[in-house]
Amino acid sequence: MPSWPRRSRTARPAPALDVRDARGLPTGDIRDFCLQAPVDAALLGEHVEALGRFSFYGDQLWCLMAGGSLQGLCWTGGNVVPYRMPPGGAELVAERLRARRRRYSSIVGPAQDVLPLWELLEADAPPPREVRADQPSLIITGEPLVAAEARVRLSDRADLDVLLPACVAMFTEEVGYSPMDAGNGYERRVRTLVESGRSLSWVAQTEYGREVIFKAELGTVALGVTQVQGVWVNPRYRGRGYAAAGMAAVVEYAQRHVAPVVSLYVNGYNTAALAVYRKVGFTQVGTFATVLF
Repeated sequence: MPSWPRRSRTARPAPALDVRDARGLPTGDIRDFCLQAPVDAALLGEHVEALGRFSFYGDQLWCLMAGGSLQGLCWTGGNVVPYRMPPGGAELVAERLRARRRRYSSIVGPAQDVLPLWELLEADAPPPREVRADQPSLIITGEPLVAAEARVRLSDRADLDVLLPACVAMFTEEVGYSPMDAGNGYERRVRTLVESGRSLSWVAQTEYGREVIFKAELGTVALGVTQVQGVWVNPRYRGRGYAAAGMAAVVEYAQRHVAPVVSLYVNGYNTAALAVYRKVGFTQVGTFATVLF
């Protein structure tokens, strides 16, 4: 047996965490990191996939790095979207947001990322309109469990005269104010979704004139995931099963033409909507949160 003392093994300190923007980091590495949880990452996934086309996006996508390894992301454009924040990451992002005085309309993403970040920002942030801490994140990968409404189709420019008011009504009902109050940006958004084949609707001639019965948008498409947004049924036609049949049509279209995984998130208190989505075949895979300003 050797008589000299054994050297004690000391744990190496963990690499220091820092924040840098995405410029100079291989886009493929960032995309691979997002693909570890593509449903959680879908909201910022479109920006990640656009990094090669729009260089200025690199300044708005912040990377949390330790020892040269990517540990987390945060999109900081019009919205703040954190994703897979490591221990200490929320503190670094909050400090940098305060230093740069970034203005944003919401903080949105997986609840485990959003809520700790908001706790750090709250003292210096404007009072939020609402904090939605429990938004079940749902997906469907198989066929819908209910028959699709055949009259739901891609919207076209000829629908904009009735589709825009329907979109405004949906937004106002959901958020509590008209999106038109901030100018014509929302109208451009609706038009862009129509022109890019990401708006679906059921427009019919009724006793009230030409109107939208049901509509939804493929608001986010990235990482093999379609995130459905803006689901709305005209109040005159609610309670007739149109929401489930309309969503089934949206799911069928998205899976055939856009991406194999269809997702959405909904307020936990909206039991009627949750019941509809579960009837269609959606299952919960996580929880989102949104802080609205």
